[in-house]
Amino acid sequence: MSETVLAVDVGGTKIAAGVVDRDGNLLRSASVPTPRQDDPEAVFTALLGAVRRAEPAGALALGVGCAGPMTAGGETVSPLNIAGWRGFPLLSRLQKSLDLPVVVDGDAKALAVGEGWKGAGAGVASFLAMVVSTGVGGGLVVDGRLLHGADGNAGHVGHVVVVPDGAVCGCGGRGCLEAEMSGTAIARRTGAPAQKAPLPEVLRAGKLLGQGLASVVNLLDLELVAIGGSVALGYGGPFFSAVSRGLHTTSRLGFTQDCRIEPVGLGADGPLIGAGALAWQQLGHDVGTR
Repeated sequence: MSETVLAVDVGGTKIAAGVVDRDGNLLRSASVPTPRQDDPEAVFTALLGAVRRAEPAGALALGVGCAGPMTAGGETVSPLNIAGWRGFPLLSRLQKSLDLPVVVDGDAKALAVGEGWKGAGAGVASFLAMVVSTGVGGGLVVDGRLLHGADGNAGHVGHVVVVPDGAVCGCGGRGCLEAEMSGTAIARRTGAPAQKAPLPEVLRAGKLLGQGLASVVNLLDLELVAIGGSVALGYGGPFFSAVSRGLHTTSRLGFTQDCRIEPVGLGADGPLIGAGALAWQQLGHDVGTR
């Protein structure tokens, strides 16, 4: 039997769990809807339910990618899109509930580790991996190192402001990418599920994302932006083309012109493979980033 780790991805719409082997293969997975009520225990119970469905017998460690913000190491988490968790002690609760070594980090940071290990970022020294789904998040790898920041929240690209005095964001600001072009924002603007958005709305979302990314690419000199998440991947080519145009017409510096906009290489499995990569890294396995 191959050695495996348990991976969990906690998002605003669903909580997924899976089993990942040493080569980065997602062997099996299960998911449950994220409870909408304000009860923190309901969300944690749903997480444990997803874990049981994934059948993780024999797993050596647990890696968790969770929406943020959070305190360093996932000691407490306060995902903007999960009302039930405000200062929830996720790390200690998992350590008490599961007899495994546990590592917790941001969901998009986990994705960045996975993409650098087995996806679009493999062999790329400086890139952003990001998610456009219920919310908008990102994880940054610069010179081969995953950026953490003072409290572990580096990469929150969803809160780059692109529409001054625009829509109110869950963070309390206005005009953030998350407030203007996340799945939640698009559904609010159109009155229909984000996946049914008309083409002009898809192109608007892509243009705004590209404009926001221009600042990130200018600041950090990135080679690649790899975009995943159900909204981005569902919109496909027109969305990605609009993002690229928005970036390259906004950023005019010569060193930014070769930055590529691509779908994540791991597709919909990326968040779980990334969470698995965190667990393998915790166990001392080389997953490419430092």
